[in-house]
Amino acid sequence: MNFDQLTEILNKRILLMDGAMGTMIQRYKLSEDDYRGKKFADHSASMKGNNDILSLSRPEIVREIYITYLKAGADIIETNTFNGTSISQADYKTEQFVYDLNFEAARLARSAADEFTKNDPDKPRIVAGSMGPTNKSLSISPDVNNPGLRSVTFMQMKDAYKEQAGALIDGGVDILIAETIFDTLSGKSAIYGIQEAIRESGRSVPVIISGTIVDQSGRTLSGQTTEAFYYSVKHTRNLLSVGLNCSLGPKQIRPYIAELSNLCDTYVTLFPNAGLPNEFGEYDESPEAMMRVLEEFAKEGFFNIVGGCCGTGPGTEAVVGYAFR
Repeated sequence: MNFDQLTEILNKRILLMDGAMGTMIQRYKLSEDDYRGKKFADHSASMKGNNDILSLSRPEIVREIYITYLKAGADIIETNTFNGTSISQADYKTEQFVYDLNFEAARLARSAADEFTKNDPDKPRIVAGSMGPTNKSLSISPDVNNPGLRSVTFMQMKDAYKEQAGALIDGGVDILIAETIFDTLSGKSAIYGIQEAIRESGRSVPVIISGTIVDQSGRTLSGQTTEAFYYSVKHTRNLLSVGLNCSLGPKQIRPYIAELSNLCDTYVTLFPNAGLPNEFGEYDESPEAMMRVLEEFAKEGFFNIVGGCCGTGPGTEAVVGYAFR
């Protein structure tokens, strides 16, 4: 699906993005052996928690999650690649599998989406290649005693994003989404890598940029306001949408998504958490409660694409999706 086709749909209705991938994977209560599968049985490092590798070791689980969200009514499903860069995969010593895990995650999503589109051509299903923020920052030192220290360079991060984006494009995604950006300089390296990958692919792939506000101050972790974040990324070529995700629930994120919607000359994306985490790190906001808040936002014209982040699942999709049909 190209840029013009997407804009044609977005000019008619709100698109529903899926909920959290990690939340769904946690429900399977997978062991170390589950993460390894046969393919990584002899791998030298621990694999538990490496959700992205499941596209290679347990692809049936990843496909099942895609299908669950599509059944719940999602127009857009994100690939299981949030930590799919070589930078993030280095924690598991799996950098050499980065292309494969991104390609397979995209291919599985493409297959599932096409199956649903074939059965209901009036509701085309869209695949977004998820690109998370990595576990590094270009603006913040990892050592409080050495503020000038950086554990990665801009170009190293750009190259990691380029590798990921290229594999996702090869796997058949419709959109690339750089999400949960807490450090805009890192986000700009992602934009650079994405645009190099798009140019080399010969395709015109739409891009979504989504930042994250870390607290009620309305700033990213690296200190930018919502307005500053938007003006830092609005130059992106093929920019379909700018938005916010993660960190805050829908009630808490209201002033910032309202501000962004007033600033944007693109479409706006929102996928908040299921409220704020409780003392056990769990999310208590019900799908019905989220729907009431998001329905109000929709009436205010705050967003064009809506989904869920941490703590959300297919129940949220079904309830919110029903409201926006």
